[in-house]
Amino acid sequence: MNKYNKRRQQTREVKPPKYLKPAKSDSRQNTVAGGSFMDKLNAYRDLHAHALFSSLGRLVASPFTSIMTVAVLAIAISLASGFYLVLVNFQQLTSHLETSTQISLFLKEEVSELHAKKLADGIRNKPEVQQVTLINKEQGLAEFKTYSGFGSAISALKTNPLPIVIQVLPKNSLTDKRQLEALLHEFQQNVDVDLAQMDMQWLERLQSIIAVGECAATILNLMLGLAVLFITANTIRLELHSRREEVIIAKLVGATHGFIQRPFLYAGLWIGFISGVVAWFIVTAMMLILRSPVETLSSLYGGNFHLVFFSFTETLKLIGISSLLGVVGSWAVLMYQLQHTKPE
Repeated sequence: MNKYNKRRQQTREVKPPKYLKPAKSDSRQNTVAGGSFMDKLNAYRDLHAHALFSSLGRLVASPFTSIMTVAVLAIAISLASGFYLVLVNFQQLTSHLETSTQISLFLKEEVSELHAKKLADGIRNKPEVQQVTLINKEQGLAEFKTYSGFGSAISALKTNPLPIVIQVLPKNSLTDKRQLEALLHEFQQNVDVDLAQMDMQWLERLQSIIAVGECAATILNLMLGLAVLFITANTIRLELHSRREEVIIAKLVGATHGFIQRPFLYAGLWIGFISGVVAWFIVTAMMLILRSPVETLSSLYGGNFHLVFFSFTETLKLIGISSLLGVVGSWAVLMYQLQHTKPE
């Protein structure tokens, strides 16, 4: 009886165990597992940073394949960007030819020089006119003596037979043909103008040449852009095929397509970025080689033509477009390949 009472008293004295409070480290782990916004953002940043630099490391690990791929892409991009730069320089050259598309207004004999100045001021105020030059009778006669070769014969004339001439240089004279025709028709209807003259046939030929060049540049850029897409896509396809077992294991453990695609997309980004930078150096080197002969040729013809290089904005566009093409090509092949890559 006494033994039973002792055991009963001992069970009463035993206190139930208290739940231990988690340590600070445990609470920190629980916070991370719970996923606060900053923790998720840091984890997202770390995953992308790891994929970014690991993809670059894989490219460096296989230098021969990477160099060959970048070289082919850089040549394709440099051809497209180089043709674009040639077209830009050609357009710069045509801007110096705008003076040959000016309209010459030969005024009537009875128009005085004072009235001609008022007429020139009125034409100068038109929004579609860029420049107006008034050539009076004395200036016209002096130029005719200088360039015609009949100076002695002209000096024998008692009166000046040349009329007052107003030279009008329209705005956008190489691109807007309808505006030129309307302006020419307006001048022809002026009562003080005896003759309004402009070589429209030469202008049409020049505009056709510019249009053909722009169309050719657009087609070439599209074709070379598709070539960059296909080359990048094939490179990523081969990379995906070499890592097929790794992709299958990732799918078995529940990895999403976005997680699997991430390093391959960054690989395409690196390929496009490096190819764009190399293409910029190729085009710049070509323009530096051509600059001296072109400027020498321009000086022989009395011109002041200088080659135009890529501006800072155009350089960023070139590298950005090439990087974007690399990402798009990688994404396209990954969407197709991952759908057909399934565990056996």
